[in-house]
Amino acid sequence: MKKIIQHYGADLEWTKSLAKKLDGKIQGNFIKASEDIHTGIRYFKDCGSGIVAMYVDVTYNTDVHFTIKNNTNDYVGLHYYLSESDATLSFDTVSNTVGSWSYNLLLLDSSLQFEFEAKKGSKIFMCCIFIKKETMKIYAQKNNIFKKTIDQILNPQQNTIVQWERMSIKSYHALKDLQKLKEHDVLFDLHLTGTVHLLISDHLRKVSEKKCIIQLVNEDDLSSILSVQRYLLENINDHFPSIKALAQKSNMSVTKFKSLFKKITGDTPNSFFLENKLFKAKELLEEKQMTVTEVSEILSFNNSSYFANKFRGKFGLLPKTYSQQL
Repeated sequence: MKKIIQHYGADLEWTKSLAKKLDGKIQGNFIKASEDIHTGIRYFKDCGSGIVAMYVDVTYNTDVHFTIKNNTNDYVGLHYYLSESDATLSFDTVSNTVGSWSYNLLLLDSSLQFEFEAKKGSKIFMCCIFIKKETMKIYAQKNNIFKKTIDQILNPQQNTIVQWERMSIKSYHALKDLQKLKEHDVLFDLHLTGTVHLLISDHLRKVSEKKCIIQLVNEDDLSSILSVQRYLLENINDHFPSIKALAQKSNMSVTKFKSLFKKITGDTPNSFFLENKLFKAKELLEEKQMTVTEVSEILSFNNSSYFANKFRGKFGLLPKTYSQQL
């Protein structure tokens, strides 16, 4: 197992140290690690105003264990995990699996030491955003978040904050869109910066609406709801199953299922299914292999008019117009 002790920060001071510990080097904004440790992309970016991002899309070729011990206590980290392979993140006696189908968003104060572990063969996709606390306050003001709310998050007397959450659908698809770009694409750097600012704003919106309540849901119920989410996405081409059937699949009453699903995802099951179906339609049109009618049929929309109406409501264009503009 490769063991690495490292620190991060809302500047780029840490990049040379990380490259050295990965037996690699820095090339531009890339940390080129030894292929004995991992292959893929590890990219860093100063997004301005006290915000730094680290974008990671790698496959580990050995077991790896990171211990993060920061040198400063002046930033907050937002860690987004969309890996298909699960990894483990832990603090003291608290340990959780992180990945697409477990906790996938972590808010972490820089004062805390934590451990990150991934197994050989794991495919890890994550985006970490390090934000100066003063910048966080400015963002909060611009997003009309109550000062009391943000002060509770950044209070130095309560700086052991750890929030395990699920990211919103909006953040999920923003990261998935970013992942589609090649790292040497002329738009990658610009797209990464835009995505980082979107993720911060989206998270602060959740804070302002007090939707960060994942830690109040027990593990069994969380697992059941996530299982239904995965089921819906795996069957996105079909018609929506009944709420009753989904509740039975979760071993819950209909009332409890509907309430918990919305609490965890921020959407009703129907809205979650439709929104992801529309994103799938957008992807199919971008591939330019199907007509609008064929996309409508393969995704089991009732008819082309209904599909066009919902697509325009979501993306602001009729699917035919969107396809032509591509």
